[in-house]
Amino acid sequence: ISGKHLRKCKPVYTIKIFGGDLKMNENEKQQAIETLNRIMELELAGVVRYTHYALMVYGYNRIPIVSWLKENADDSLDHAHKAGEIVTLLGGHPSLKIGALLETEKHDIGDILRESLEQESSTLEAYYELLRISQGKSVLLEEYARDMIVLEEHHLDEVNKMLRKPGEIKPFEE
Repeated sequence: ISGKHLRKCKPVYTIKIFGGDLKMNENEKQQAIETLNRIMELELAGVVRYTHYALMVYGYNRIPIVSWLKENADDSLDHAHKAGEIVTLLGGHPSLKIGALLETEKHDIGDILRESLEQESSTLEAYYELLRISQGKSVLLEEYARDMIVLEEHHLDEVNKMLRKPGEIKPFEE
């Protein structure tokens, strides 16, 4: 390739990752970092939400529900940490922000689960965005996004089943 043609090419950054290559131009790399930071912010908001919800549960089924909510807070923190690690792997700076935290003042278990469903859906959308950005450009990012999508889909399904009335098979819809 002549020098004339090289000047027209978009710069491609190659980062050695576990024997593989990450080939993204600067714009794609920046999009991935921004999306990962958004994921991190959403997951950190999940930590705060689930911790708050765990404190606000009352009634006969409190103990198993509180345990489940605390487990989700721990999972969200782990997910935020993973996203931040990948941001730094790409040479980015992890966000110090936390996603939106809206206090609805509704603490019925059904309301808490519906809010959880909404939060998890937003996070799932961000993982799908990362998958779109990384497809064909980074096996690491692509596999990370796919793995997280599977986890989030399972979590959404779990919440959906919790919102159904006993004996109902049809998925919950508002």
